Amino acid sequence: MKFLRNILDKQHELFKKGAKLERLYPLYEAGDTFMFTPGLTTRGAPHVRDAMDFKRMMIMVVIALIPAIFMAFYNTGLQANLALQQAGVAAEGWRAMIINTIGVGFDPNSLLANMVHGGLYFLPLYIVTMAVGGVWEAVFAVVRKHPISEGFLVTGMLFPLTLPPDLPFWQAAVGISFGVLIGKEVFGGVGMNILNPALTGRAFLYFAYPGQISGDKVWVAVDGYSRATPLAEFADPTLQVSVTLENAFWGLIPGSMGETSVLACLIGAAILIISKVGSWRIMLGCVLGLVGSVFMFNSIGSATNPMFNVDPIWHLVTGGFAFGTVYMATDPVSASQTRTGQYWYGILIGFLTVTIRVINPGYPEGIMLAILFGNVFAPAIDKIFVNRNIKRRRLRYEQA
Repeated sequence: MKFLRNILDKQHELFKKGAKLERLYPLYEAGDTFMFTPGLTTRGAPHVRDAMDFKRMMIMVVIALIPAIFMAFYNTGLQANLALQQAGVAAEGWRAMIINTIGVGFDPNSLLANMVHGGLYFLPLYIVTMAVGGVWEAVFAVVRKHPISEGFLVTGMLFPLTLPPDLPFWQAAVGISFGVLIGKEVFGGVGMNILNPALTGRAFLYFAYPGQISGDKVWVAVDGYSRATPLAEFADPTLQVSVTLENAFWGLIPGSMGETSVLACLIGAAILIISKVGSWRIMLGCVLGLVGSVFMFNSIGSATNPMFNVDPIWHLVTGGFAFGTVYMATDPVSASQTRTGQYWYGILIGFLTVTIRVINPGYPEGIMLAILFGNVFAPAIDKIFVNRNIKRRRLRYEQA
């Protein structure tokens, strides 16, 4: 490590102020601080002594995402291998060639076969996302002369987890470009964006290319094989729900690659809450808002729309609610900042999620748009509670 440290120190001379590569210093700084702790210290007062800086915060989110990534590998491969088995067809394409070459096979009962097959769908989308989004991050860092933010490590990991497995690579590139540029950089970059960049890119793909981002055939990565998600089955009175509550909780159902497993999201939630990176108030508010809204619609009922009658537990374990609640709604930049406001921010997201699912059965998901609406209203929610605190303290002062 000392040898590597010496090499980086020598390269620093090429990037320091006044040197030939001064404008590319953000690229050097990103590589240096990724491998080593920054060597700069603040010499003037005041000092904030806290082990949790922005870099460590983002790393904790990445660690919390590991269970969801594991399920993205396993469940994507499982659903594809099950589809191949049920359809009685042979796998084709470059993925099949790789799998046949290494001799893993397509057995849905094999952990290795499912992991390898699923990885051949997730990893290419992840690489495209990181490469294209990373270029945009570097370009804006160089232009604005500020360090490259570690926040993109999280954005670049969240985005492919929200995608169907067989999305064309060029659409993933367009989606992450839109998310980084329109969702973050136009507002001034990290810390100034009002929208979650990963969700912004996902929403763009949904409205720009609905044929590749929604529908029955996109959720199982086998050409010609069609299977609806559980929420779509609930919304269609002609369909029977084909999954069990247990499988929905484990995440062994069709859906976006990293969003299906409630268990994986609960493990991630525990990591974020214990490390104090994610707000438990927001998570609790989302659950309360969803459950309360479901009971409201259940009490109203409907003879024509079966979504009015779906049990709360099914809303909790299907779709991307758990994933969005744990990893997206708790985004420290775009979420509500006040403690009381975080409850209401979460309740708003839970309420909007159910409302979108129930009122518009043609779009049986809802968490994505709900969080984006929540992002827009977060500053107003905080403003209300900040003003209330100011008014309460003023009254206390006047009465003293």
